[in-house]
This record gives sequence, C-alpha cells and structure tokens, in this order.
Amino acid sequence: MKAVEFDATIDGGGQILLPAEVAGNLPVGQPVRFVLLWEDPMQTKDSAWREAGRRRFEEAYCPEDDVYEQLIGNDIANR
Repeated sequence: MKAVEFDATIDGGGQILLPAEVAGNLPVGQPVRFVLLWEDPMQTKDSAWREAGRRRFEEAYCPEDDVYEQLIGNDIANR
C-alpha cells in the first residue's frame, strides 16, 4: 500500500479538492482508502487554555511550597 499526505480543502458541495500533483499520481479506476484528519477548534482552544492555566499555576510555585511534597513523600514512605 502506498500513502501520500497533503493539505486540501472541502468545497461548498462537500467535495475534497485535491492538489493537481496528487491527483495526477492517483491510479485511475483503482480502489483507494481515505483517512481524514482536521483540527478541532474547540479542542485546540481548550488545550491552549489548560496550558496557560498550568503555566500560571507553576509561576506561583515557590521553593517554600516544597514542604507539601516532603509531607507527601513521608506519608507514602510510612505506609
């Protein structure tokens, strides 16, 4: 099986617009398999929001806060 990767758009009628160089290399009359991948704008926004929140949280972390990790480590060791 051969594979090719390319970016394309979908027109108003739901047709995938293949780049000319890709279309010219496809086997006419042969079965092909398509896998469609696209960015989900909501997932991308959510990921960026979560990353920004994580960075903001870590910026507020200071060395004195290490006492909590020490307590957790002692608690686990004593089990």
